[in-house]
Amino acid sequence: MHLSTDSTNPQNQNVYALWDRLAEFSVGDGDAALTHLLATLCAMLSARNALWAVVVRLPSPTRTDPLLGWRPRLVRLLDPIPAVAASVQEQFDTLWSTDVDLSQILAVSGDEPFRTRLLFEALPPAWFEGEHYRRHYLEVGLADSISVRCALNDDVRIHLFVFRDAQAPRFSTPDSKRLDFVMRGLRWFYRQQLLSHGLLIANAPLTPAERRVLLALLDGHMEKQIAQRLDQSPNTTHFHVKSIYAKFGVRNRSALAALWLGKLR
Repeated sequence: MHLSTDSTNPQNQNVYALWDRLAEFSVGDGDAALTHLLATLCAMLSARNALWAVVVRLPSPTRTDPLLGWRPRLVRLLDPIPAVAASVQEQFDTLWSTDVDLSQILAVSGDEPFRTRLLFEALPPAWFEGEHYRRHYLEVGLADSISVRCALNDDVRIHLFVFRDAQAPRFSTPDSKRLDFVMRGLRWFYRQQLLSHGLLIANAPLTPAERRVLLALLDGHMEKQIAQRLDQSPNTTHFHVKSIYAKFGVRNRSALAALWLGKLR
């Protein structure tokens, strides 16, 4: 099936509207922007829930590691229903054991820079009779998914999953192509999301306190204003600012802003 790129197509207009809306969020509203993206994707695809993950490669994976060193660093559920959240946590815990499921291995396999997959096309029929599908799909009210994987560099990837329940029809090839179209146009958004956590260019991930200061800096606030907004002492704020500059390898706010805008490598 050929996906129309006609700008007058009503479905495409919805995609362009999503891209435009995401661009309107300020730097400090990055979390709200991600929530908007996930909620809009669920509405577009008649999906029940969505999961966003930043996956990073460990520096020295063992030769026997079935996941080739890839592990999630950040995970965000659109609707953190307790049963689903517990399922996600359980799956995360198994990634550090020898009990790794085929679906988890396939999620990290291959080196395509961008990939979209339908669950029922990616896995063999026998998998849907197994324990993993029962525990982490059927028992938490889910039945199907589409996954998207986008490589930001050799060591950082974005993984996205959108889910449907058993009452909905399975995702189709047109659904997959539509999600592919939406997500291919958002590399700038992925980059900003990762930068906001210090996961793309920083020498070390940001602490929660540093991230709050970073977002305020990028929103144009001065250190005194940031201290007041975050109910910190000026000395504490200054300490965080210096730590942020060190982690990103810059000396001042203008260099940090240039990095954010993609003018530095």
